[in-house]
Amino acid sequence: MNQAVANDSVKHIALIGNFLPRKCGLATFTTDTYNALKTRYPDLAVDVYAMDDHPGRYDYPEAVTGTIPQDDRAAYVATARTIEASGAQAIWLQHEYGIFGGAAGEHILALLDRTNLPLIVTLHTVLEKPSAQERAVMEGLLRRAAKIIVMAERGREILTRVHGVNPRQIVTIPHGVPDRLFADPDVLKPRFGWSGRKVILTFGLLAPGKGIGTVIEAMPDVVEQHPDAMYIVLGATHPNLVAHEGERYRDGLKALAGTLGVENNVAFVDSFVEQDELIDYLQAADIYVTPYLNPAQITSGTLSYAVGVGKAVISTPYVHATEILADGHGVLVDFRDAAAFAREINNLLGSERNRSRLSARAYERGRTMTWPRVAERAMNEIATMIDGRPQRIASSGPIKPHAPDLSAVERMSDSTGMLQHSIYSVPDRRHGYCIDDNARALILMSAMDDLDETVRDKWTTVYASFVQYAWNPEQRRFRNFMNFDRTWCEDAGSEDSNGRALWALGVTARDARSRKHRDWATMMFDMTASLAFELGSPRAQSFAMLGAAAMLEASPGHQLAHSILTRFPEEHMALLDEARRPNWVWFEIVLAYDNARLPEALIRAGQAIGRRDVVDVGLETLAWIIEQQKSPEGRFRAVGTESFGRPYADPLPFDQQPLEAQATVEACCAAYAATRDERWRVEAERAYGWYYGQNDLDLPLATVQDGGCFDGLMPTGLNRNQGAESILALQLSNCAISRLSKGAQGVAGTGRAVA
Repeated sequence: MNQAVANDSVKHIALIGNFLPRKCGLATFTTDTYNALKTRYPDLAVDVYAMDDHPGRYDYPEAVTGTIPQDDRAAYVATARTIEASGAQAIWLQHEYGIFGGAAGEHILALLDRTNLPLIVTLHTVLEKPSAQERAVMEGLLRRAAKIIVMAERGREILTRVHGVNPRQIVTIPHGVPDRLFADPDVLKPRFGWSGRKVILTFGLLAPGKGIGTVIEAMPDVVEQHPDAMYIVLGATHPNLVAHEGERYRDGLKALAGTLGVENNVAFVDSFVEQDELIDYLQAADIYVTPYLNPAQITSGTLSYAVGVGKAVISTPYVHATEILADGHGVLVDFRDAAAFAREINNLLGSERNRSRLSARAYERGRTMTWPRVAERAMNEIATMIDGRPQRIASSGPIKPHAPDLSAVERMSDSTGMLQHSIYSVPDRRHGYCIDDNARALILMSAMDDLDETVRDKWTTVYASFVQYAWNPEQRRFRNFMNFDRTWCEDAGSEDSNGRALWALGVTARDARSRKHRDWATMMFDMTASLAFELGSPRAQSFAMLGAAAMLEASPGHQLAHSILTRFPEEHMALLDEARRPNWVWFEIVLAYDNARLPEALIRAGQAIGRRDVVDVGLETLAWIIEQQKSPEGRFRAVGTESFGRPYADPLPFDQQPLEAQATVEACCAAYAATRDERWRVEAERAYGWYYGQNDLDLPLATVQDGGCFDGLMPTGLNRNQGAESILALQLSNCAISRLSKGAQGVAGTGRAVA
């Protein structure tokens, strides 16, 4: 068999789990997995990311690409970015309870949800009765995985019955074992000082669940028939147990042996031995015992190793043992049954012929479990995952503008206003309403050209009524959140929500098709817009500027609007001067949401008050943010929510929100109106294409048949909920691009704000 990669498509993978020198079974397993892959496929790049319970304690080998501090959620997110940038084609995760941080290990989902690489996961424990948190994390993991490896058929059965997993998603691959020649125990016994002794062995990290006391209790009956018998307990005490109680458990076992008078026939080797030495210990033993107490144990690496080197095994009937020792490949006895252990140990020690036959059968089974064979089977599954990924669709140029569609907006609206959130496409009444969405919906009523006037009048009135009722004259602020029963959640909303309310009022005063709505909006703007001077957030100030620019078009010489447009641009340009760096042309040292609104506000403000210098700053910053929003393939890539709050850092790709595409479309429309430079038309169309599949995942967020829009683009696919913000972002983008493409008076003609 050649030493090439199993499939030409697999060249680079990321492997996540514990790793030696951390002392635990999973660390040994992950290390063995890595070594098997590199031995069988030398040209395969394998990046190891080691889970770290004590950062700084372990001297990891060069094979470890990076470590993930167990309880540091940010480190999981950072590792996802590292893996995405590494060129890895797939992730192989070793999952065990207790090694990942967060409730039931939920931090690992933060990593997996931020990469869209195919995932294969090996489950080292499968619970029959998971807690609510364990179930939530496990099912999040199962949804994310393309393939799931279990080491026993019972694991497959539990996953399908308890979690509803598709059986075709599950593959059973046994625990790997070293590929050693069969050895006569008497040849190796002198190395350990066991010459002339009949050796019974248990190995692994000591913990109460291992049931070692049961075998010690069996030893008086064994010694009575075989005085030369020696029970060797090989392994250090589990580190977690040592941390809580020191060596009390080990000391208790020694005391038990003394009480039973077999202290000379029970020996403890308190050491975490390396694999080669461990195999020597195993091969020097006559019988291997696993008296584990947990019937549901799906995996036992110690049992697999014992079978792999051809030991006669006596075990309690936990899940893994019943499968691997089936058909006469070992002996099973009941849990905690010391008498049964004594009987079966005596039977095997008393018959060289029976012991040799059982050893030979175990060794034969072990040949099917060697690490090279395990590596080959896993690599075949990984190759299948990679080959099964859909191919990227090449961009085919600008998307043809779609006509605005009110269907999904109406679906999310009632006589009170537009509801905030949905579960899939069904409005979720638990979260009620907010002025942010109703202000956007009010803008949309003026932006849609081909809308039945009766329908327009109805919904303009509903959304205007919400904005009007949100005004709290005592606080001189708009409220934001309203419960479904029409009770307010607060006396004053956020600065951003107040800025958006002013924006909607200015646009409605200019663009509403009915005089009654224009008059109402003008009155409300005059009554409320002075609150803008108390806004400190640059985005809230930008929203207020957008409203003031529209108001100044509706009513030239409007003093309040003019005051807003002369004050805030100066403040924003001062922010830019302070935050600017050679490669950072932005108003803040971080990126956040609705980024393109800041340059758009300067462009529209500069146009409204005749300040070319303000327009130029808006154009410069818009050009910069657009470059931050491009993928290597030249597609629009919205600044991901994981980017927020990272000083002077390149933006991260996920999660991408429809709001960002809308802001970019409309800012570019403003830039085109100010300059007639064709580049802005191209950039607007690039951002618009994001809704219709020209994005990182080639997935359309717009549901053309009903005017809906999914809530976001995540590394693993779509957030399939359709909230008000997303639907409105799409429909306002439809309006903007439709007008831009027609060259109609408005966005492309006068600088008029569509949203």
